Amino acid sequence: MCAGDGGLTGMLPEVSALKIGYARVSTDAQDLTAQRDALRALGVDAERIYVDHGLTGTSRARPGLGEALAACRAGDELVVTKLDRLARSLPEARAIANELTSRQVKLSLGGSVHDPTDPVGRLLFNVLAMVGEFEADLIRARTREGMKVAKAKGRLRGKQPKLSPTQEAHLVKLYRAGEHTVSELEELFAVTRSTVYRAIRRAGERAAPASPDAAA
Repeated sequence: MCAGDGGLTGMLPEVSALKIGYARVSTDAQDLTAQRDALRALGVDAERIYVDHGLTGTSRARPGLGEALAACRAGDELVVTKLDRLARSLPEARAIANELTSRQVKLSLGGSVHDPTDPVGRLLFNVLAMVGEFEADLIRARTREGMKVAKAKGRLRGKQPKLSPTQEAHLVKLYRAGEHTVSELEELFAVTRSTVYRAIRRAGERAAPASPDAAA
């Protein structure tokens, strides 16, 4: 104990670091259960998990993310299951990294902890962000190249070409995985919103079991 402080200095308990969880899905119809379970498995208490529904990873206008960042103190960890739940573009990832650095908050990606205040940790975080953005760019490039080839062969006509069965199946798979919003799928496949919704609806109709009346 130090003199002059009434003997309290050595008696104050140290404040332990907390784990603050964040989860996001791109549409209101998608479920957060898997992400919540994964965050709890990573040591995050249920009451410290903040979420966003129907918002993309490229938008900073995310109230759940804002609440999660506000709940973090110096020394705490912000925990997400994957980087793309936190950000889906390099500028967005860097902006969040800058905020975490200024507040001395660590980032846990699926249990792998990165310290943005450490040069090596910051480098690794930026590399991961660049890889994520590169993967998204590859999907766009491959889709556009496929559309060009199909158009050259006369399979596509007009400004809003319909999707081939393979492309439509790929679109539905991406949508159901929860990795892309309808707007992002429009851009990736160079189609209109109505085309995206028709593809999703058709896939749902094919998956639905036939009714007894229909069989009769």
